Amino acid sequence: MTRIALGLCLSLLFAGESWADAPKGNMKAAPSAAKADAVAIFAGGCFWCLESEYEKIDGVKSVVSGYTGGKTKNPTYTEIGSGKTGHAEAIKVVYDPAKVSYDKLLDHYWQESDPTDPGGQFVDRGTQYRTEIFYTTPEQKKTAEASKSALETSGRFKKPIVTVISPATVFYDAEDYHQDYYKKSPGRYNSYKENSGRKEYLQEHWQAEKPKK
Repeated sequence: MTRIALGLCLSLLFAGESWADAPKGNMKAAPSAAKADAVAIFAGGCFWCLESEYEKIDGVKSVVSGYTGGKTKNPTYTEIGSGKTGHAEAIKVVYDPAKVSYDKLLDHYWQESDPTDPGGQFVDRGTQYRTEIFYTTPEQKKTAEASKSALETSGRFKKPIVTVISPATVFYDAEDYHQDYYKKSPGRYNSYKENSGRKEYLQEHWQAEKPKK
């Protein structure tokens, strides 16, 4: 349907010496391995809107709009729009766990989508606009499930939380013109967002409670 406007290996070498043979006075503690970047994948309706918000978060290194969760290989935007691919519009977030936690990214996710809508998001209707969290590690799965459970018991929403938590599959980058769309076409992006119903809904349910970036 058409919208309103579109991954330490550390080796220590001692000349002829092993760890056990090296003089204790010369031994130094091996430096701690820096935490590798992590990946989070979220589907929450229009990927333009999610991308623009996640790129503001300190610790997030990159955000890519794309498609995931379906079976069609190398889907196009037109195919996604038909609702027949099984894919959802989603974002792939590469972040530094030392600066921002996955739990914090989940806080942002809940506050940027309507987790009670089984038919799409705001003006965008169809399974391609569903809410879904795609975990990339067992730890992410546990954290996501705990976060969802906390939201369910909070009493914030009168309707059930229908957001699905699934293992990540192949993520297909969307076409170039979708990346950073809010920067490339600010007029069309702002017109879409203002008329989508997203802004009013989020203000109604979260108001000033949005986590700090």
